[in-house]
Amino acid sequence: MRLHGVQPDNRTFPFLLQSFNSIRYLQSGKLFHAQVFLLGFDQDPFVQTSLIHMYSACGDLTLARQVFDESTQRDLPCWNSIIDAYAKVGLVDAARLVFDEMPERNVISWSCMIKAYVMCGGYKEALALFREMQMLDSVRPNEFTMSSILLACGRLGALEHGKWVHAYIDKYGMRVDVVLGTALMNMYAKCGSIERARGVFDSMGSRKDVMAWSSMISGLAMHGHAVESLEFFAEMIKSGVRPNAVTFVGVLCACVHGGLVNEGKEYFRRMDDEFGIKPLIQHYGCIVDLYGRAGLISDAWKVVISMPMEPDVLVWGALLSGARMHRDIETSEIALNKLIQLDPTNSAAYVLLSNVYAKMGKWSEVRRVRDLMEERGIKKVPGCSLVEVGGVLHEFFVGDDSHPATREIYMMLDEIMKRLKMRGFVGNTSEALLQLDEEGKELALLFHSEKLALAFCFLKTTPGTPIQIVKNLRICCDCHDAMKMISQEFNREIVIRDCNRFHHFREGLCSCKDYW
Repeated sequence: MRLHGVQPDNRTFPFLLQSFNSIRYLQSGKLFHAQVFLLGFDQDPFVQTSLIHMYSACGDLTLARQVFDESTQRDLPCWNSIIDAYAKVGLVDAARLVFDEMPERNVISWSCMIKAYVMCGGYKEALALFREMQMLDSVRPNEFTMSSILLACGRLGALEHGKWVHAYIDKYGMRVDVVLGTALMNMYAKCGSIERARGVFDSMGSRKDVMAWSSMISGLAMHGHAVESLEFFAEMIKSGVRPNAVTFVGVLCACVHGGLVNEGKEYFRRMDDEFGIKPLIQHYGCIVDLYGRAGLISDAWKVVISMPMEPDVLVWGALLSGARMHRDIETSEIALNKLIQLDPTNSAAYVLLSNVYAKMGKWSEVRRVRDLMEERGIKKVPGCSLVEVGGVLHEFFVGDDSHPATREIYMMLDEIMKRLKMRGFVGNTSEALLQLDEEGKELALLFHSEKLALAFCFLKTTPGTPIQIVKNLRICCDCHDAMKMISQEFNREIVIRDCNRFHHFREGLCSCKDYW
């Protein structure tokens, strides 16, 4: 173009700058920035916005901010670009400061800030900002906004919020394309309503792509519907949709949660042989988890040793989890050491090993692991449970006394446990990681966060109302046993999403069939 004597204009550089989208192109981007200065386009809003995008994509936030600060004609795209730049690197507070300084905002501004909160784990903040947005007449959410909000609802397990968002989408006639439809499916699946997720899936008709199918397969797996998940996979193949690597993560997870070892091995083989998909580390992690849970520790070891890539934290964690379940001390210790090498601050690894020692009554070893955690400044992640009652989210921690209704919650929990004991319930103290007598262990387990959340729901909901709880850690055996009995004794459906899967408690049984 320059050789032919054609002069660039303010439309030329934005198209050029789009091609510099990774750190290896940073120097080239700087050279074109220099050309922008030489040709006098440095104060053109269209070019400035493109420069901010370019520096953000190339990983240089300092220069992106410098372009923004030196701009004398900041338009809305320029403001939105710097918010997005901060969000990409996790600086959500800096993004919010820019957002609050904006002289005006459009739907993209609000959507960028909401997405920034979601990307950084500020799901409650995202919902709060969305509610603030709703109070304005001048701006209305779009499909992009709704996708971010649905993700926040799913992560929080906020079903009532999610249902309201779905109703809003229908009310304003938003087009539910495959992206928004998949977001709705994911939200319902993560909020415990796999039936509603299936309803959205069915309503998408022939528009379903590999993303939609994969989402449904993963959702069914997460809820313990292993056979149905695999049936969906077969139906997907028949419909002519080709699976991808994400699809097979869902398929293998279904095998893991269903204890389907032979089926898992076969699907793992088919990935490459039939579909030409080379297994990623996530797929190897699933196979290690599959063997470990089934007690096939030696087979799990063979997978770890033969992997074409270095095992990561998730692979060693899967091996440690399986070894813990089957009290394989030697494997647990090896996996723990590998985990610590990769992630020295991983508190879950220490807790899992403590769990193994506690189950075997090796209290001196439990103390040694705890002392090691203290020496290295590692804090155990506290158990936390979240419930949504009347459209309001309530959070409970283990032994929590911060809730305004604490006294009533503990009284209700005491009544629930008394009734269970009258029916013959005996606490499962095998996972109480303290050297106490049996009464002391039962007391320590009594105040787990999911039990406090359950008692609160009993206080605030009518008899027979289903209860949904989201927990950040794996549910312990004692709480699992208690929930089964509570579901039968009080005729309540209880749904708990822990860090691994969903547990649907009905009439004294759990959907996981005690395999989790």
